[in-house]
Amino acid sequence: MILRGVISCHYSLLLLLIGFLVVSSSITRVLSWGVIHVKYKFAGSQRSIVDLKVHDSVRQVRILAGVDLPLGGSGRPDGLGLYYARIGIGTPSKDYYVQVDTGSDIMWVNCIQCKECPRRSSLGIDLTLYNIEDSATGKLVSCDQDFCYAINGGPLAGCTANMSCPYLEIYGDGSSTAGYFVNDIVLYDRVSGDLKTSSANGSVIFGCGATQSGNLGSSNEESLDGILGFGKANSSMISQLASSGKVKNMFAHCLDGVNGGGIFAIGHVVRPKVNMTPLVPNQPHYNVNMTAVQVGHDFLSFTPDIFDSGDRQGVIIDSGTTLAYLPEMVYEPLVSKILSRQPDLKLQTIHDEYTCFQYSKSLDEAFPNVTFHFENSVTLKVYPHEYLFPYNGLWCIGWQNSGMQSRDRKNMTLLGDLVLSNKLVLYDLENQTIGWTEYNCSSSIQVLDERTGTVHLVGSQNISSACHLNAWSITVLILLATLLHFLGC
Repeated sequence: MILRGVISCHYSLLLLLIGFLVVSSSITRVLSWGVIHVKYKFAGSQRSIVDLKVHDSVRQVRILAGVDLPLGGSGRPDGLGLYYARIGIGTPSKDYYVQVDTGSDIMWVNCIQCKECPRRSSLGIDLTLYNIEDSATGKLVSCDQDFCYAINGGPLAGCTANMSCPYLEIYGDGSSTAGYFVNDIVLYDRVSGDLKTSSANGSVIFGCGATQSGNLGSSNEESLDGILGFGKANSSMISQLASSGKVKNMFAHCLDGVNGGGIFAIGHVVRPKVNMTPLVPNQPHYNVNMTAVQVGHDFLSFTPDIFDSGDRQGVIIDSGTTLAYLPEMVYEPLVSKILSRQPDLKLQTIHDEYTCFQYSKSLDEAFPNVTFHFENSVTLKVYPHEYLFPYNGLWCIGWQNSGMQSRDRKNMTLLGDLVLSNKLVLYDLENQTIGWTEYNCSSSIQVLDERTGTVHLVGSQNISSACHLNAWSITVLILLATLLHFLGC
C-alpha cells in the first residue's frame, strides 16, 4: 500500500534533501482559457495483455492509498498514464510532458536537483528537468503560506516561514519521490473563437521533484516529466484556478485511444447535453453509486452495498485505468451471461486470468451489451466491441474479477478506459456531480464563455509532433471559461 503525504518523522531528512529555501513574492493572477496538446500512450500499437494488467495493478495500488493520508498528488509517470500532455512552464517557457490524470491531484515535474530522475524516454520525447533559476516568474512556496497549511492539514513541525514547503510520497514497493512546491507560469494556447487559438498562460502551484528512488528513477523506459492532476482536491490545477475566480470548477474529456482524437475542456459544456449522477461524498476520487447491472435484457441480482468496502464507497470512475474491475459476485454472472450467447465457443485462459476465444463474425451481433445503472437514472452502455479486445488472433474479455485481487483491492469496482472510450465524460465539481454520454471524440463540443455569454466550438485535431512521437497525436482542447463578475466587466 502507498503511504502518501508529508510524514513528520522523515521531515528533517527531507529538508536535508531539498535545502533551506526562501520564498519570493506572491502569485501572479493571469486570465487563462486555452489548448493543451495530449498524446495517447498506447495508441497505434497493440499492447500485450501483460502490459495492460501491470499498468492497472500498479495504478490501483496508488488509487487505493489516496484514501488514507492528506497529501494529494500520488501521480507516478512511470508507465501508469494513458494520456500525456505537452505544456510549457516558466519564463522563458520550456516544454514538459506530463501525465493527464483524473486520479491524482497536484501537478509536479522532475527538477534540476534530482540525480535519480530519468533523462530519456522510449516514447520518443525529450525530457526536461525544471530549474527555478532559469525562470523569471518562478517563485518558491514557503511553509507559512496557506497552500502549504492546506495540503498538509496544518503547520509542519520545524517548517518555518523562511523555508520552502516540502512534499514527500513513499510507496509500498519502497519507491519514493520528494521535493518542494513552486509557483510558476504554465503556458498553453487560448481559445479565441470557434476552433481558433492564441497564446495564453496561468499561474499554478506545483511540486518540484528533487529526489526519486526505486521504480521512479532513471531505469524506467516509458518515463515522463511529471503529472498534471485533475483530481478533486483543492491542490489540483483546476481547483486552484477555480478558487481564484478564473474558471468554473468543471471539466470534460472525450478521449479516443484508437483514432487519436480527443477533447478536454475546462468550463461549462452546453452541448452535447449530459445527464448527471451525484458523486459519493467524502471520497478522494470520482466515486458514484451504481444501482444495477444489465446484460442484454437481463438484470443481475445483487444488493447495491456490494460496491462498498470499508471506507471505500461506490464505483471509481478513472480514465487512467485501461480495463474494468468488478466484484466477484458481479463479475461471474456477468461473464456467464455474455458467454451463454455463444455456447459453442472454445474458451482459452491466457496468463492464468484472461478468458479468450476465437470468433470471426460480428461481435455486436453475437454478444449482448452491458449497461450499468446509476443514481438519477443515469446509464452507461458498453458494447461488445468495447469490452472485448484482440490478442494474438483471439478475442479476450476486458472485464476483470477484482475478487481475485490482493486484500486492499479485493472486490473493488473500478471502471476504466474500456467503458469510458467514445464517451464525453463531464465532471461538475461545483455541484459534485459527474455524467457521460456517447459521443464522437473526433468531433467538437460547445462550451460557454461565462465572460461574454458566447458559445465556442472546442474540437479535436491531429497535431504533428516535433519530437516524432511513437504514439499517435491527439489534441485536447482545454477551455478555461472565465467568470464575469470576478473580472469586473
